[in-house]
Amino acid sequence: MISGLEMIFSCGILATHLSNFVRVQSVLAITTVAGNQSLEKTTRNALKVCSLANIRDVPVARGMDRPLVRPARFAPEIHGESGMDGPDIPEPDIEPVPQHAVDLIVEKLMNSDGDITLVATGPLSNIATAIRREPAILPKIKAISLMGGAIGVGNRMPAAEFNIWADPEAAAIVFDCERPITMSPLEVTHQAQATDEVISRLRGARRTVANFAADLLIFFGDTYRNVFGFPAPPVHDPCAVAAVIDPTILHAHTMRVEIETTGEWTTGRTVCDVYGVLGKQPNARVGYALDVPRFWEMVISTILTYE
Repeated sequence: MISGLEMIFSCGILATHLSNFVRVQSVLAITTVAGNQSLEKTTRNALKVCSLANIRDVPVARGMDRPLVRPARFAPEIHGESGMDGPDIPEPDIEPVPQHAVDLIVEKLMNSDGDITLVATGPLSNIATAIRREPAILPKIKAISLMGGAIGVGNRMPAAEFNIWADPEAAAIVFDCERPITMSPLEVTHQAQATDEVISRLRGARRTVANFAADLLIFFGDTYRNVFGFPAPPVHDPCAVAAVIDPTILHAHTMRVEIETTGEWTTGRTVCDVYGVLGKQPNARVGYALDVPRFWEMVISTILTYE
């Protein structure tokens, strides 16, 4: 598995612990991308979390620092200026690998037996660039699980979710790649809210990584209340990881998803053909509901394995 990171607390820690679960052998790499913050900041955050959790056997590679054709657009009002505001976390004591994330993705896939699942939790710039650079990787991709899009209302824009909106041209390439895609949209991730009970369980463990996660959730919760009026913060990215660990945790329908790249008000929208009116071949398994208790048990139990 190769994971892109944005909401570092959950996806980084959960993804690097996947080997404890059935169906997943190992994490091959963590790749970063410009998303809610700049590439420099998302990379530093990934390294900080890996250092904190003593994750040293998984390479971290810098990826694309901008979308394919548009200027980079960030979201400091949600994740802060650092991209990971809230917790007080030491500077990393590990470095990224010299290899660019796109080259690493291509290399890992080309050397594989077609058993690699790509997990994307940010804009799809790295994966799209890898596909354009080396189309021969496509048969090697077992599946793609991504957090992004919405069946209905967006978050960054009225009609678009942030990750897709940030690089819609990349998303269009990925959704057209004819590989199995599982999409965890806002309709799913908004069900994964970190309630006071969740934060209390993390605090009660009295462990460094769990406290870090709780601090990050508290900051994230404040911004989500102020910006969106949510009572508790949704943890978007782990949904894409959980769907790989246990596909039954996500209730989904198969449908055609097209990416809007030219709309004046709708650029970045995932146009989900729920009723099949377009008559096109389905290209994604789109989630609509999450088994919330099982999800949180998976996430919390994983975080608590770290000191």
